[in-house]
Amino acid sequence: MRQKAKKVVVNDMMQKNYVYYITEPAGRNFDSEFRPELTPRQMLELGVFGGKYMTDCRKEFPKSWFRRAKLCHDKHDPELNYFKVNASQPLSVWRKKGWIHPDDPRGWFQWYCRYYMGRRHEDDEKQIKRWKAIKRHIAQVKKNCRKGDMKCRPKQRQTLLHWAYDSRKM
Repeated sequence: MRQKAKKVVVNDMMQKNYVYYITEPAGRNFDSEFRPELTPRQMLELGVFGGKYMTDCRKEFPKSWFRRAKLCHDKHDPELNYFKVNASQPLSVWRKKGWIHPDDPRGWFQWYCRYYMGRRHEDDEKQIKRWKAIKRHIAQVKKNCRKGDMKCRPKQRQTLLHWAYDSRKM
């Protein structure tokens, strides 16, 4: 049974009066090809994107996501990342490559947070395809690292965390 659509109005540093609708229950009814291993809350608690990501979005998402989140409003700080390395590209690179949809100006993770909350969007298929493409990093970690060796390929492991793959289990 589908839930009644809930209207969300976003006003943050990157969007003013952006409206979307939640049409699915949070964390449920994902595309059958999209099976993230981490929730947005878990990702924020582990440390992703140098803590800079989503620092002004607290009103849009559940408070519980931010209770233990490793965030830094002032700057990107790789020390806040789980693997203590910088595995991010500037947003300008993402824009240049055409990876940013205007409705999600922060990129994939913003899309994922909204998808997780129940928004379904014209960009879902493209973003899920991008998520699946990151699996190449899983193959590299498994091929080159002993299971559980967190010092092996930390940048690739951090990248995987950025894409909701739990690289701590590899």
